[in-house]
Formats: sequence, C-alpha cells, structure tokens
Amino acid sequence: MVPLDFAPSGVNPPHTHPHATEILTLIEGTLEVGFVTSNPENNLMTKVLNQGDVFVFLEGLVHFQRNVGRNANAVAIAGLSSQSPGVITIANSVFGSNPKIPDDLLAKAFQVDTKTVDFIMSKF
Repeated sequence: MVPLDFAPSGVNPPHTHPHATEILTLIEGTLEVGFVTSNPENNLMTKVLNQGDVFVFLEGLVHFQRNVGRNANAVAIAGLSSQSPGVITIANSVFGSNPKIPDDLLAKAFQVDTKTVDFIMSKF
C-alpha cells in the first residue's frame, strides 16, 4: 500500500510498474488518471476520479495521476500486487540516465534537434 498526497496541481508523472498491477482508491479531492495503451496504438485513456472512485493500472502500463481539483489537495491510496513492484519514471529514465543516452539517438527518437535534447537533459 502506498499513500499518495497531491497538492493543488500536483502530479505523479508518467511511470510504470514492471512487476505489479496498481489499484488506486481516491480518498478525497479530484484526480485525473491516465494511461497509454501498448504499441502500435499508443492511445491515451484518461478519467477524472472523484472521492470514493477506484481505478486499476495493469502491470507494465505507462500511467500518471494529477490533481485537477481547484485549490484543493487530493489524497489517494494505491495497492500494488507485489512487495517489489518496481517503478520506472519515464522522463527520469530517458533524460536522466547515467551515463546518458546519446543526444543524437534521443533527437531521432523524439524527432527534435540535439539542442532540444540538451535543454531537456539539463532539467534532470
């Protein structure tokens, strides 16, 4: 079990749990939750949760949560199906790796120039 406390506009950025399914119960506030389906579709699915709502993120899905309540905190509890679920935060993994993934590779992957990749990496 994991407690999740979100300040107004707070975000749990896109991430995945490679070894567990997550079930999230919203205790108070309003959260937008979302996930991306697998290749080749890559469809974004989102839903706004209100107090008492429950949502399930299947093992390995890239997903996120963000507080969309106006100037109010949001509180949730997440249960994971493993004692060792793992967590991979997508942006940190891609732009904050050590050693870093080569700029030219990321530039091609994201269809941007290497200056843009360098700028994003500087944030990590």
